[in-house]
Amino acid sequence: MNSIDIDVIRTALDWQHKGHRVVLGTVVRTWGSAPRPPGSLMIIRDDGQVAGSVSGGCIEDDLIRRVAAGELAMRMPETTTYGQTAEEVRRFGLPCGGSVQVVLEPLSPQSQLRELLVLIEQHQRVERRLDMATGMVKMGVAQDGDKVQFDGQTLTTVHGPRLRLVVIGGGQLSRYLAAMAVMLDYQVTICEPRAEYHEGWEDMAGVTLSTQMPDDLVLAMNLDHNSALVAVTHDPKLDDLALMEALRTPAFYVGALGSRHNNAQRRKRLLDFDVTEAEAAQLHGPVGLNLGALTPPEIAMSIVAEMTAMRRGVDLSQALSNWEGSKTVCGLV
Repeated sequence: MNSIDIDVIRTALDWQHKGHRVVLGTVVRTWGSAPRPPGSLMIIRDDGQVAGSVSGGCIEDDLIRRVAAGELAMRMPETTTYGQTAEEVRRFGLPCGGSVQVVLEPLSPQSQLRELLVLIEQHQRVERRLDMATGMVKMGVAQDGDKVQFDGQTLTTVHGPRLRLVVIGGGQLSRYLAAMAVMLDYQVTICEPRAEYHEGWEDMAGVTLSTQMPDDLVLAMNLDHNSALVAVTHDPKLDDLALMEALRTPAFYVGALGSRHNNAQRRKRLLDFDVTEAEAAQLHGPVGLNLGALTPPEIAMSIVAEMTAMRRGVDLSQALSNWEGSKTVCGLV
């Protein structure tokens, strides 16, 4: 769950506290090209105020009208689908023939949103199950993955803490990488023990500067399935310390800048620090997709692109190979 959806939950609780009737909409299924993926959230207040989005603006107005008129989700959860006909696609402006199915849930104390928010803020991943027939909600510990499951009777969603990215090194490339990651809703931590690279980080929103040694920071942050780490200093005394600890965690992405040769040597060094061969094989190095990147912002883009693909479960083995960067990386950090 990203911070936008967490804000939707907070807003829903605030509206309920003020006495409003609130309906929660969740995208459960899409066909064709859809503006918002399954799991996207939107809340509709009884006076027509909204937060969040289920279609990027295509169907929101109609949902607001129908909820305000009492046509949908007055007492129990309901399902509605947009884009089932060519006329609906034209009417609502859905792209490329796309269709969107949304579950609308009238919120009440039995929705357990406050309990859900508490668990999320404790950095727990939560599976929330909504019974469509009764409106009752049950919650438990989420397993791996964040896919929405809906069989018409039960809606299961996975909620958890915001994505985290640790960048080892505070040079020029790190600034572009941090800025792009913040736009993708990561909480970014820059690990930089070297004082000469500290200037300016306090002015970047969404980014925290840590002066701890990399291994100490990785251990303290307790990286989980929502975490990624990228080492970009070119200094083995810093990069390797971070990598040897990060590769032992469930982090979904661990990468290091440098050529294929340098990363092969790095993997050999990591084996001397009790990193197993299987763990060393998980290292993404050279880091990033082969996009022909030459400049620091282009390299940063290739890195966040590969991170996104990994998080979404995309198989890159038959797609673009990892970027070698042996001639373009040097001197950029």
